[in-house]
Amino acid sequence: MHELSLCQNMLEIVEQQCKSHDIKKVTDLWLEIGALSCVEPDALEFCFDITFQGTAAEGCKLHLIPIAAQAWCWQCQKLVEIQAHHDSCPNCGSIHLQRQSGDELRIKEIAFE
Repeated sequence: MHELSLCQNMLEIVEQQCKSHDIKKVTDLWLEIGALSCVEPDALEFCFDITFQGTAAEGCKLHLIPIAAQAWCWQCQKLVEIQAHHDSCPNCGSIHLQRQSGDELRIKEIAFE
């Protein structure tokens, strides 16, 4: 379950921000998750609650923002939505795609009191 190590990394980032900005209580955290990031949202939420216990972000609300996977099709010259890393273009069937989004996993915003 790599979601636990992802939560530990998120905690490091949150703690750095708390220290840098003298934040005592984090209330909300928004996380962008790409469709191809291989992150299981339920497992991430479970690990998040455990990892953040006893920190300035304990009880913090996690908001997951899904990011669609998109790729540029070199054949039909269009930006298309894909479902998997090795999909072909849904318009023309070409396999010559360049992924543009979908692998993301990043903290977008942190709210605090």
